[in-house]
Amino acid sequence: MRAFTNRTTRKIALIGAATATGLLLSACGADDGMSGADHGGPSAPATASAGSGATAAPSGAAAEAGAPGAFNDADVMFAQMMIPHHEQALEMAKLADGRAEDAEIKELVAAVERAQDPEIAKMRAWLKGWGRPESADHGSAHGSAHGSGSEGGMAGMMSDQDMKDLAAAKGAAFDRRFAELMIAHHDGAVAMAEDERKNGRNATARKLADDVVRTQSAEIAALRRILDRI
Repeated sequence: MRAFTNRTTRKIALIGAATATGLLLSACGADDGMSGADHGGPSAPATASAGSGATAAPSGAAAEAGAPGAFNDADVMFAQMMIPHHEQALEMAKLADGRAEDAEIKELVAAVERAQDPEIAKMRAWLKGWGRPESADHGSAHGSAHGSGSEGGMAGMMSDQDMKDLAAAKGAAFDRRFAELMIAHHDGAVAMAEDERKNGRNATARKLADDVVRTQSAEIAALRRILDRI
């Protein structure tokens, strides 16, 4: 009888230990699930560590619309000023239709349209993603290359009179005037892009600045060669 009692006592003890172990494992499993949820959850937004006017990288939909990564005031100004600069280049390119005579001028006009229209769309998306307006009054931060048109504060921008004179020209006269004005216009864009490469923080914006410097410098050289022969 005593042996039976001892066996029963040991059996109850083992069952109790197993139950306690099961409860402990269940609790650990619950903790692990919570920990996993924390690791997968959103983290605190990163802040820019350097740069004047540096701003944290946007997240979610804003990151998709804008250029990913941190940005600063120089990036914003680059986009705000380059958009109207590109828009005027496209206006100049449209004037070539029915006026330009030189084959190389026509080829360069097509290249300007292919490159700058998509770049405008990109920069508009950046500003929207960054929560910044498309345009801003930058005063006379950049010297004007021509006249005192509505965009006279930006380097290389044509005055209203420049645009009227270009529209009035045709044939070889148009080709020469177009080349002269576009060289000045491109010079302004390159200067703005160089500022962005030096002072900008956003990698995507600086990459576009690199593209502007490379492509427009090559087009300036081509336009100068055209002027030498016409």
